[in-house]
Amino acid sequence: MPPYTPSELFASTAPYYARFRPGYHPALYELLAERFGLDGTQRILDLGTGTGTLALPLAAHAAEVIAVDPEPGMLDEGRKLTAERGITNVDWRMGDSTALPALHIGPVLLTVMGASFHWMNRHQVLRDLDQIIQPTGAVVLASGGAPGDLKPAPWLDVVAEVRTRYLGPERRAGSSTYTHPSERHQDVLANSPFPHIETTHWDRTLTRDVDQVVGYVFSLSYSSPAQLGDAKDAFERDLRTALLDFNPEGRFEETIRTEAIIATREDESQTGDAASS
Repeated sequence: MPPYTPSELFASTAPYYARFRPGYHPALYELLAERFGLDGTQRILDLGTGTGTLALPLAAHAAEVIAVDPEPGMLDEGRKLTAERGITNVDWRMGDSTALPALHIGPVLLTVMGASFHWMNRHQVLRDLDQIIQPTGAVVLASGGAPGDLKPAPWLDVVAEVRTRYLGPERRAGSSTYTHPSERHQDVLANSPFPHIETTHWDRTLTRDVDQVVGYVFSLSYSSPAQLGDAKDAFERDLRTALLDFNPEGRFEETIRTEAIIATREDESQTGDAASS
């Protein structure tokens, strides 16, 4: 994988990220609370937190959520959201996955990561997390699923055409270009200290208006305001025109997925069977 600079990937996206990313299905948090007995006494690490998409809902189930991100703008937006919602048990910290030992996080029951995991040196991160996560804890990866899991909404082709016109056909990643990891997350986990894997997903339909589509596009690392530079305003005008040409009613539906990969050290089903025999 190319050597991405973490802090530059989402530079300039933070206000759009906080407002226009759809978040994960509520059933994810219900599953984690039930599965791990979350009762407000546990500590949780959200690594690559962004603006707290995972951290804020999990705060209701934990004593403390440590929310780590390398982008100061993301942390600032996250702090604003916690203040608006009266959440007081999120510890926002600047840092990234390459320096986990130096963050002195202490023991946590769960480490959760959103789409941030695919940017990381995944094998090393899991070795480092083995020193932090408690024996009965887990790594939880939340995402929109793997590429190709869902048929893309047709209007996304409109967005891609305008983006390609301005930024070229390659997906940008900071000052580099993005290449999706060839090794699946499940395969990385299977060769880690957390080899026992459960995958669950939930689908829902999301309808956006033009403003919400534009905001979502600006929240993406590969079409951020920083990537567009002086062409941002022209890009936005052309994108709005193209979207309304595609659907004059200005409604854009998409099926979105929340996928949860839960990885533990032991196979809990086998442990339970042995205990009951």
